[in-house]
Amino acid sequence: MSDIKEQIAHHRSIRKYQSKPVPDDVLHQILEAGCRASNTGNMQVYSMVVTKDEALRQQLWEVHFRQNMVLQAPVLITFCADINRFNKWCRVRNAEPAYNNLLWFCNATIDATLASQNVALCAESFGLGICYLGTTTYNAARIIDILKLPEGVVPVTTLVVGYPDEQPPLTGRLPLEAVVHNETYHDYANEDIDRLYAGLEATEQTRELLEINQKETLAQVFTDKRYTKKDNEAASAAYLEAMKRQGF
Repeated sequence: MSDIKEQIAHHRSIRKYQSKPVPDDVLHQILEAGCRASNTGNMQVYSMVVTKDEALRQQLWEVHFRQNMVLQAPVLITFCADINRFNKWCRVRNAEPAYNNLLWFCNATIDATLASQNVALCAESFGLGICYLGTTTYNAARIIDILKLPEGVVPVTTLVVGYPDEQPPLTGRLPLEAVVHNETYHDYANEDIDRLYAGLEATEQTRELLEINQKETLAQVFTDKRYTKKDNEAASAAYLEAMKRQGF
């Protein structure tokens, strides 16, 4: 128990990787760990697309905003919400599925995310580094084409996996009381917000971000630079279109 707790406490996103390949037996164990994740009704309505081919990773590099770790790391795993396989099983077994709806997209997304966390933890236990790529949902339609995803399959997130070529400092987290509510939800007063975000706002990393982005507060970095209203709305519309294209 203490080992896994320590591993989680020292998790960090790795963005620089060695070219050293991940051994097949290690990758197999990592993927098996993903399959052991909790899931909806033991239906496993998700899929993991493992990409090692350099030409495909080059295409995915373009999709993932040309982040160099996509080319450096020897393995990319795209986690997908997937009702396709389960639908086919139902029909082969003379049952008519009804899973092409929002509820089951949510269920499949949760399944895929749980599997990805198991994969991340197992990979780190082998000394590998990982990084989640949020760009997966920004360019879902292009990923669907590159990975030849059929109807009923939508990319949810991607993990870069490989041997680290850096040891970045740990990033801060909000205190536990910021995210834990006992018994019922307790809303935040302004003074609560001030207290809970004080540590994060006081870091050297925050100071550097404010200087680079020429902003007064860290919140402005998020709203005005990182995740703007315009970009959020455009990405949301594109993802909804990708979902519809895949039959949801």
